[in-house]
Amino acid sequence: MAAMTPRQRKLALTAHVAASVGWLGAVAAFLALAAVGMTGQNAQTTRAMYMAMEVTGWYVIVPLAAASLLTGVISALGTTWGLLRYYWVVVKLVITVLATILLLVHMGPVSYVAGLAAGPDWSAGDHAGLAGQLVIQSGAAMLVLLVAAVLSVYKPQGLTRYGRRKRQQQRTVPPTDGVGAR
Repeated sequence: MAAMTPRQRKLALTAHVAASVGWLGAVAAFLALAAVGMTGQNAQTTRAMYMAMEVTGWYVIVPLAAASLLTGVISALGTTWGLLRYYWVVVKLVITVLATILLLVHMGPVSYVAGLAAGPDWSAGDHAGLAGQLVIQSGAAMLVLLVAAVLSVYKPQGLTRYGRRKRQQQRTVPPTDGVGAR
């Protein structure tokens, strides 16, 4: 991919930050819903929490995760950071891919419990183990997304082998100044 113009870089970075921060915020809301669903004493409130978790997951969190992944790849490919040149970018890519895959796997149980909550035979106590699992997984997702955010801000040094090779190639290619070229 060709290098982006400064305006394109800012647009890509803005889209990536918005999607990533949105993802983190949506997971925080999901965690709150899961905690209330797990500890709620009122059956109607508990039902509502699980049904809201499904909607939040499929219509907010999943699209934001996909957008974060896509905009991150676009940003990396269009800038000097590159996708595979720096360890922090590679680690962040791996975190984002794995978190997105695990999110999709996680949405199965969320949809299951939301379907049960919508049914006439709902009993929150019957699904306490699943409720605890949703809280733990949401908390873990928050931690993972915070690690990705820290990597984005601090950008620890460290070129990958590929990054070192690319840097060496850039140093050995003489700059073109346009003189003599027609």
